[in-house]
Amino acid sequence: MNQTIKSTTAVALALGILCGPAWADMEAAKEFLDAEIKDMSALTRAEQEAEMQWFIDAAEPFKGMAIKVVSETITTHEYESQVLAPAFEAITGIKVTHDLIGEGDVVEKLQTQMQSGENIYDAYVNDSDLIGTHWRYQQVRNLTDFMANEGADVTNPGLDLDDFIGLQFTTAPDGKLYQLPDQQFANLYWFRNDWFTDPEIMAEFKEKYGYDLGVPVNWSAYEDIAEFFTGREIDGVEVYGSMDYGKKDPSLGWRYTDAWMSMAGMGDKGEPNGLPVDEWGIRVNENSQPVGACMARGGAANSPAAVYAVEKAVEWLNKYSPPSAMGMTFSEAGPVPGQGNIAQQMFMYTTFVAPLVDSPAVMNEDGTPKWRLAPSPHGVYWEEGMKVGYQDVGSWTLMKSTPEDRAKAAWLYAQFVTSKTVDVKKSHVGLTFIRESSIQHESFTDRAPKLGGLVEFYRSPDRVRWSPTGTNVPDYPKLAQLWWQNIGDAMSGAKTAQEALDSLCSDMERVMERLERAGIQGDLGPVMNDEKDAAEWLAMEGAPKPAIEMEREEPQTVAYDDLVASWQ
Repeated sequence: MNQTIKSTTAVALALGILCGPAWADMEAAKEFLDAEIKDMSALTRAEQEAEMQWFIDAAEPFKGMAIKVVSETITTHEYESQVLAPAFEAITGIKVTHDLIGEGDVVEKLQTQMQSGENIYDAYVNDSDLIGTHWRYQQVRNLTDFMANEGADVTNPGLDLDDFIGLQFTTAPDGKLYQLPDQQFANLYWFRNDWFTDPEIMAEFKEKYGYDLGVPVNWSAYEDIAEFFTGREIDGVEVYGSMDYGKKDPSLGWRYTDAWMSMAGMGDKGEPNGLPVDEWGIRVNENSQPVGACMARGGAANSPAAVYAVEKAVEWLNKYSPPSAMGMTFSEAGPVPGQGNIAQQMFMYTTFVAPLVDSPAVMNEDGTPKWRLAPSPHGVYWEEGMKVGYQDVGSWTLMKSTPEDRAKAAWLYAQFVTSKTVDVKKSHVGLTFIRESSIQHESFTDRAPKLGGLVEFYRSPDRVRWSPTGTNVPDYPKLAQLWWQNIGDAMSGAKTAQEALDSLCSDMERVMERLERAGIQGDLGPVMNDEKDAAEWLAMEGAPKPAIEMEREEPQTVAYDDLVASWQ
């Protein structure tokens, strides 16, 4: 467990916050602020106390109520469950059971509640990747209307929505906010800066490849660097030039839907997501209605760029990653770079930075990292104006099937754990930024040298080019499960990349055809294009794109310091 969580939990126990009786008063709030928050807040102490008093007053009608919420198991949510939930109970009198389960399980519970109408949880932290699902099915409370109407009396006047950095990802085409960001992290390129700046290694690389070792701008350079480091012994350790994972498991799908295809250049230009074809290869019409995923209907999920993306991933996994990586899941592979034998990783979910900084194998004795974070390189089909990576935005979501009083109590908790009072401290624990005020806090200026470029990235104007799954995806739970099942066949060698992607896009279209026939999403649901020769679509501008004869472009790298300077 993260050391910060253990220490803060111990403080809370010492003060009786976790084990004392549940009463709602300012004494409990002051104990919490003294023990846990101190000056780690965007608010002054007087402002913190005023915000806590608002929570006490707003929670009065719900005192004694017990609610249940759920999120995936990452450091940020462990902190909420183990420290913030007990503090909220002591301050407001509302008991919160904050369950931590796998991300796939969160989606499954949410889907079950959508289908059955049974109130399984009073609030969910689920990815904004479901924004297209929530908007089309209209089974979640749209927060814009909720805050203005029945939830007005439990909406914090200090919530300050403008301070959240990810609201564009949780806002649907109708302009309504459907989810409130709770934690946010990007996929960034990770590399061993100490090795990349070693004069002997740099000279050897330049001699072999004819250009400077540095942050790869494109996939050709990444491939050269992976080849160069694999099998090399550094400080008595055998090194691998890349890290990934390949087990046929639900998390394998995230590896591709989380913008791998976009990084390869499969979709169209557009931010936060490509239009009319997104990073899932799904095309929509001018009314945001899905019309196809296969090339025959104008989609790109089985296009040459998609095949290139999968083939490169499989090749690099087999050639340049540890042999065990093929049998690993997302959660198993994430900590591996912290073991000290990986030279680079195409993209690392920055949620793994929190445990990474606790790993002596990749940290210097003075607390500075031996590694750095940078933008991920892009593939040969990528064009300027396309998104360059994925950003996860786990967000509070209130189902319409949740009774109003329980939804209100859960909304209070959601606002508490994202409040300006606690967010700076929570950001230090989990390193999953959601507020501009936290990113700019002086404590992160002080800590930035120990986080390998993470703070600089989130303070840069470039961060908006990393975005979650967009609104083209009409039913995330149903469609997401098709990815890992089909691409798993390509990873194992059971099918070629083309065969696996042909199957994937066909499976996605069958789901969308069923949605169209059922009419369950009304005017927002799929209206499938008629099939025609894929060559007609390939001849048009944009995605799907025709095959590029030479898929290995001229390798290009950039010095890390120059890259960071460009963000200033």
